[in-house]
Amino acid sequence: MTAFDEKEYIKKFDWGLWRRLLRFTKPYKKYIAVLVILMIGLAGIDVIFPLMTKYAIDHFIVPGTTLGVPRFALVYALLVVIQAFNVWFFISIAGKIDMGICYDIRKKGFHHLQELSLSYYDRTAVGWLMARMTSDASRLGDIIAWGLVDMVWGSVMMLGITVVMLFMNWKLALITFTVIPFLVVISLYFQRKILGSYRKVRKTNSRITGAFNEGIMGARTTKTLVRESENLAEFRELTGKMFNHSVKAAVFSSLYLPIVLTLGSIGTGLALWFGGKGAMMQVISYGTLVAFLSYTVQFFEPLREVARIFAELQNAQASAERIMSMIEELPEIKDSPEVISRFGDSLHPRKENWPSITGKIEFRKVFFTYSNGDNVLNDFNLLVNPGETIALVGETGSGKSTIVNLACRFYQPTEGQILIDGVDYRECSLHWLQSNLGYVLQSPHLFSGTIRDNIAYGRLEASEEEITKAARLVNAHNFIRTLEKGYDTQVGEGGGRLSTGEKQLISFARAILADPRIFVLDEATSSVDTESEMMIQAAIHEVLEGRTSFIIAHRLSTIREADRILVISRGKIIEEGSHNELLKNKGYYHRLYTKQFMEEQEVQLLQA
Repeated sequence: MTAFDEKEYIKKFDWGLWRRLLRFTKPYKKYIAVLVILMIGLAGIDVIFPLMTKYAIDHFIVPGTTLGVPRFALVYALLVVIQAFNVWFFISIAGKIDMGICYDIRKKGFHHLQELSLSYYDRTAVGWLMARMTSDASRLGDIIAWGLVDMVWGSVMMLGITVVMLFMNWKLALITFTVIPFLVVISLYFQRKILGSYRKVRKTNSRITGAFNEGIMGARTTKTLVRESENLAEFRELTGKMFNHSVKAAVFSSLYLPIVLTLGSIGTGLALWFGGKGAMMQVISYGTLVAFLSYTVQFFEPLREVARIFAELQNAQASAERIMSMIEELPEIKDSPEVISRFGDSLHPRKENWPSITGKIEFRKVFFTYSNGDNVLNDFNLLVNPGETIALVGETGSGKSTIVNLACRFYQPTEGQILIDGVDYRECSLHWLQSNLGYVLQSPHLFSGTIRDNIAYGRLEASEEEITKAARLVNAHNFIRTLEKGYDTQVGEGGGRLSTGEKQLISFARAILADPRIFVLDEATSSVDTESEMMIQAAIHEVLEGRTSFIIAHRLSTIREADRILVISRGKIIEEGSHNELLKNKGYYHRLYTKQFMEEQEVQLLQA
């Protein structure tokens, strides 16, 4: 199992990244405002409690009187009730913010994935995308919501305590705060170490998710090749790497917090030493000393919380970098602002402005090079007339699929033009072109649900009659009605409950229901048996009538009826003509067809 190369992140803590990420909090501004007010109130009351203790010691315990205790107890009880309400309310609101932000990140991510070009999926593993959309999104929701709670509470708490301590005894307060510069230096050091370790953890987690996905999807191949032990060894290596990186991150985190605790204890010890001397010399009251000690403990508690949040932010930044890199990934193929303003986009199409399409396609001096540097087409020219069926044959890597992908605008020419009905298709809507496109792959993908759902996938508003008509047109109706639940039969994940031929027929019905003007068949019969191929051949003849179509074929028997057959080699057309014309020429196509014909005859004789 191999993984795609992933972008490395080497920046220090990136406040700009977090500012961009915080835009997901905009829908929850009111909740956040209420939450901040609650946390200020919560911290304020926490600051008041030691003052209440100081008051009780100086007014009741030291003088040895109970005068005023009932009123004091009532005020104290009222503060406790208010504090309990604050805690209940902030947990409720923070939970809503957490779930809402997590939902919005996933929705934005999924929305953006629909807009990205095909090339993005060529270089990005599905498992990595799943890791971003699940664990990374969840982590960010947690840190934004609950981190905000602790950060506001801790900051207000420390500010309040600082003001009160300076007011009570500024000299003793400054002595206590001497540990803070050491804490700042240590925090900067551990920030760099923790962030580096967590980045490696998140990257390895993405690879593990990808390995899970490949292992499950390829379970049948694994078993037929008896690769269970090798896969387990590779997976063990990945999990071992994540374990090591996680342990390293945990060690740094576990060292960081005790150091903060130790410094806090030193601060408390300084307050006790110098404050005790002051109390013995009657420079400060006993109530003030007790309050001071309480404040030194309380001061370093929110400081520890802020330190913990800071450490978690290092972890969360690794998730934030991956989420934002996905959300901010720019589509390689997109319409210009002028085209969008006229024709709309994929989510807001302006179909009233869409021109009708006849299906004339022209490649005019087209050059194409993949992003990895592989040059495929050089000065490629081709004119396809409306309603013409073009078959593409040639060895693997000759450029057949690239030609079709360019025609469908899954990719765009590096140089040159592709015209649809005489207009450069970059001046037309991408959604307009692909809405007029029917594409049937060698390995059709069905979605979990019923046969009816899958046929209607390309046009959800289709009626029962239209669904049945499409199934009849491609010869799928007969086998569907033999199933126990007919069109309501569940196909299973990826269509696993159906044979390859049955899935292929359903994918044909799905494509034809959308009534496309351009049809592409990519090795559509290479994985099916002879009986299924005959049914699909009959469907192809019916479906392609009057539509511009491209057929990429391995079995040459399937393209004999094509209007033109193009033999492609290294991105160039080396032979062109009808089936009979190419056979008469006795060139590459003749040799290939004769070889296949002889092989098929041998198979038939052996089966007889």
